[in-house]
Amino acid sequence: MAKRVLIIAGEASGDLYGANLVKTIRTVDPSIIFRGVGGRHMRAAGVRLLWDVAQLAVVGLPGVGRLVTILKVFRMASEIMRSWRPDLVILIDYPEFNLQLARKAKQFGIRVLYYISPQIWAWRPGRIRTIRNRVDRMVVVLPFEEAIYRQAGVKVSFVGHPLLDVVRVRNRRELSRSRYLQPGGDLLVGLLPGSRFSELSKLMSVMLDAAAIMVERLPRIHFLMPLAPTIQREQVEPYLRGRVLPLTLVEHDTYEIIQICGIIVAASGTVTLETAILGTPLVVVYKVSPLTYWLGKRLIRIKHVALANIVAGETIAPELIQHDVTPERIAQEVVNILDDAERQEWMRQRFADVRKKLGSPGASARAAAIVLDMLGKVESASATSGLD
Repeated sequence: MAKRVLIIAGEASGDLYGANLVKTIRTVDPSIIFRGVGGRHMRAAGVRLLWDVAQLAVVGLPGVGRLVTILKVFRMASEIMRSWRPDLVILIDYPEFNLQLARKAKQFGIRVLYYISPQIWAWRPGRIRTIRNRVDRMVVVLPFEEAIYRQAGVKVSFVGHPLLDVVRVRNRRELSRSRYLQPGGDLLVGLLPGSRFSELSKLMSVMLDAAAIMVERLPRIHFLMPLAPTIQREQVEPYLRGRVLPLTLVEHDTYEIIQICGIIVAASGTVTLETAILGTPLVVVYKVSPLTYWLGKRLIRIKHVALANIVAGETIAPELIQHDVTPERIAQEVVNILDDAERQEWMRQRFADVRKKLGSPGASARAAAIVLDMLGKVESASATSGLD
């Protein structure tokens, strides 16, 4: 009888990681059936979706509306566990939702693999006890996470970061800057306001205001804004009305945009690690609601918010947080870096070190081997682990 797997990814990055994991597993055993929550990448990989992550990630909905959506998806996933009885549940990041789902899985006697750890090293370290009680196997992607779980008695494996399987540093001669350059402009700056509507609502206007300041100081500048899969063009266009800026919206081409730009301004998140891997100088912005920021100041135990800086253990990319997220500060940081060739080269070299710390390509294959082993596909797991 074919094995059944329920896989849950609540955000765009998790959808990509989940898709690569599923594709790798199915190259070894195409009989395994996948259902779950994800997006276009997981659907293309052959997962029968219960709910599209693009709808789950609409954080700009009123609080009650979003809560109703999350509860609906939770009930659907719980019902699938009860009626379909998967052999394994794979949870990808998205901890508030997924740790509750792990509890349900345990009640049904279903084994749980958690891929991409909650940031217990940053805040709410007590969640590690919850993970120990509800999760059968942790698969982590940051080098320092393995020791944290091992010391807490959680069965854990570090497989390297899956971004190394998808983010390819291309030869600059292969890149096409010319199609984005405008007459009289030869300086490309990327603006990435986030993959959630809540990030867009807090960062879009301030980024565009910063862009207007930069145009005054650097007339040959042109801005590129690659849209995350969870953000629609219609959500962005209202912010652009009435503005005259040398800016191009780009869909489905984020990695090339990051690499051809001279510098990136990005919301804190996975994209900071993607930018580090691609070696492009970076300015990070982070802004949340006043209440969230107030709580975070009291609960978060780390010095940095950007994953690239966290992995590095130092400030490579400047971080503008909350009250420092102003058009003037963003513009000044960008101009300072663009005016300093030595600093740009230093950032590229330090980002190269970050890339090395993330391990080697093949994370999806190593994670797939663990999944296959948990499904009792021992020979298949052995074969998969050799793919890297």
